[in-house]
Amino acid sequence: MNRFSKPTLIALGLAAQLLTASASLAQSAAAGPYQPTWSSIDSRPVPTWFEDAKFGIFIHWGVYSVPAYSPTGRDKVGTYERYAEHYWRRWLTKSPSQKFFDDFHNRVYGPNVKYQDFARDFKAELFEPEQWADRFKGSGAQYVVLTSKHHEGFALWPSSLSWNWNAVDVGPHRDVLGDLTKAVQAKGLKMGYYYSLLEWYHPLYKKETINQYVDEHMIPQMKELVTRYKPDVFWTDGEWDYPSETLKSTQFLSWLYNDSPVKDRVVVNDRWGKETRSKHGGFFTTEYDLIHDDDSKGVTFERPWEECRGMAGSFGYNRNEVLEDYSTSEELIKILIDKVARGGNLLLNIGPTADGRIPVIMQQRLDDMGKWLSVNGEGIYSTRAWKNAPKVDKNTTTFFTTKGKDLYVITTKWADNLTIDGVKSPASVSLLGYKGPIKTSVKNGKLTLTAPTLTPTTTPCQYAWVYKLTGAVN
Repeated sequence: MNRFSKPTLIALGLAAQLLTASASLAQSAAAGPYQPTWSSIDSRPVPTWFEDAKFGIFIHWGVYSVPAYSPTGRDKVGTYERYAEHYWRRWLTKSPSQKFFDDFHNRVYGPNVKYQDFARDFKAELFEPEQWADRFKGSGAQYVVLTSKHHEGFALWPSSLSWNWNAVDVGPHRDVLGDLTKAVQAKGLKMGYYYSLLEWYHPLYKKETINQYVDEHMIPQMKELVTRYKPDVFWTDGEWDYPSETLKSTQFLSWLYNDSPVKDRVVVNDRWGKETRSKHGGFFTTEYDLIHDDDSKGVTFERPWEECRGMAGSFGYNRNEVLEDYSTSEELIKILIDKVARGGNLLLNIGPTADGRIPVIMQQRLDDMGKWLSVNGEGIYSTRAWKNAPKVDKNTTTFFTTKGKDLYVITTKWADNLTIDGVKSPASVSLLGYKGPIKTSVKNGKLTLTAPTLTPTTTPCQYAWVYKLTGAVN
């Protein structure tokens, strides 16, 4: 008997495909040298492995995981005001949500407790990186992005630029970033880091001294992170206060692409200055379907792109969230399908607890994602958007992806018949995870698929079903 399960074999095969794709792209990505200008930086292709991967795990974990609080949608606050990782700033700064944070802090901790005091309780005593990595592998994700340093400035590695405000000097007293990196890479997954360009309360992060902050803190720390841990993804954020020229983003990126140890394979996003999102950088990003404050649902992206979001309203763990605040597994799978069919990736966030646990509800959602992808991953991984697909809107229930000459028809609502226009007669049709034949007919140039009659023992999955039309793409 083979010692690997079917999902494991599928995942191993996909990992091999991604490694092959990454290796084949290395030569093209290494072209250059890249100059410190946006026209030059933007000319670098996004490494193919990223578009092939489709599904990644985001991790927001830091000192904010101790209070682990923010208001929710039930409190009628906006999307960005539901983020528990913004606790420090929201508590101390006037905004529509300040009262929630102020009342909570005074009631639970008292006015004499400072945010820095939370670091001693960020202990990660139950953190088992191998267990996390197993969970990520089982989810079907192909890459992981950890918050190396959020806006609070606390580094999850022993950064020489964050003395006494990092996970080795205080709190866990271990290199949690390094430990997780080793565990994730041992599972064959790619590892990346989120890095906040801003630090709310760094003494140099202000208009008068921003150049000193960039030259003496931000860029040296980014180079330290890249050189020491060699990420596959460098995911920046906190770019909205200053233009990219002030942040010297193109200078850093030219170093990253020309001289860094990851110059051939690293992917970056578009958050490099107040003017850069969806305009410059590597892949473009959306966040809870927003680009800043604009709706991204109807946008057609000219570059590879990625939607990031939590399973509920916050990225950092929020103890104030209840079951109804969370997306169901079915809803999350539909979100993945929607993004992939539109040519994007999904970076789905988890918010671990301060003691190092992945909340059980998040584990369950990841497990369900993995079960669905173990059956239907062929229609997700390494696919591209179909150029003839109807425009996706809120009422869409039939989505399309392609891989070579094959077309995948993904339906999120079971239908007895599906009619498809703009395809040639396929060489064969199958329902992924189902062994029986699929009836088809062609009339007036349109192909109709007739759904099989399923039983509890032949149903391939609980929701969202994928038909493969071999050779149907012109």
